[in-house]
Amino acid sequence: MKVTDHISQAKDTLISFEVLPPLKGKGIEALYNHLNPLMEFKPSFVNVTYHRSEHVFKKRADGSFEKVVIRKRPGTESICAAIMNKYNVDTVPHLICGGFNINETEDALINLRYLGIDNVLVLRGDAAKNETAFEPEPGGHKYANELLKQVANLNAGVYLDDDLKGTHKTEFCIGVAGYPEKHFEAPNMDTDLQYLKAKVDAGADYIITQMFFDNKKYFAFVDACRAAGINVPIIPGLKPIYSKKQLTILPKTFHIDLPSDLSNEVLKCKTDEEVEKVGAEWLLAQSRELKAYGVPVLHYYTLGRPNLIAGVVKQLV
Repeated sequence: MKVTDHISQAKDTLISFEVLPPLKGKGIEALYNHLNPLMEFKPSFVNVTYHRSEHVFKKRADGSFEKVVIRKRPGTESICAAIMNKYNVDTVPHLICGGFNINETEDALINLRYLGIDNVLVLRGDAAKNETAFEPEPGGHKYANELLKQVANLNAGVYLDDDLKGTHKTEFCIGVAGYPEKHFEAPNMDTDLQYLKAKVDAGADYIITQMFFDNKKYFAFVDACRAAGINVPIIPGLKPIYSKKQLTILPKTFHIDLPSDLSNEVLKCKTDEEVEKVGAEWLLAQSRELKAYGVPVLHYYTLGRPNLIAGVVKQLV
């Protein structure tokens, strides 16, 4: 079932979660153990993230170096299928530009369709760890909008091979990312909204936001989107604070601000256990206000803290 169908049929704010595939070498049970505490809340869908492969150079016996591709986590296709099979819940695999050429992307989309997955979240993805700026794979997409158009083309029955006859149209529901505090590479919010509007015009069905800790920024973002003619559902992305070091890591990594009230309470804490309690209370307050506002879905980035998220959601439902 498509994300947009879940939203259109809902009578109240929905719940969804985001998870990481298990690290290579770990079994699927690691993922199930992460999801089990969350399934009692009957999420409408589960997002499965994807991180691009890394390149390392290994020295050969003759002194030369060999470029080796390392994928630390399995692909999202099998993970999404496993989640759907075990929990009977819809999944949303992340589809990124980095690390794939357009033919590999088409193959991945075909595989998703065969598996009965009809949602994708289209992202450019981050730069490789050894790169200062994002560089596309040779023959790959440089921008999320290009990747989105490839998905939209498949939805129209247009494949890369012009000679194909009698092709079937895919029916992917396409999500894209939105940034209440602006994407860090955009020169200003107006330009960022123009990019987002271009994605919606190209076929994006809904938006999921980057994490934020100040609901006023989400409300302002929604107002700005509507004023720009962006009328698709805008799903807020939420994450808890659970350690003091996140006060510096989150702003640096995700280019977001933390409200003074939140950071002051965290700085008073003597242990990370106390920080986790503060983070849970803040997340609960955020969630209650957003639900009262009438957001379509509360989307939780559960990465590493499923029980903390479960404790918050339990007080909402």
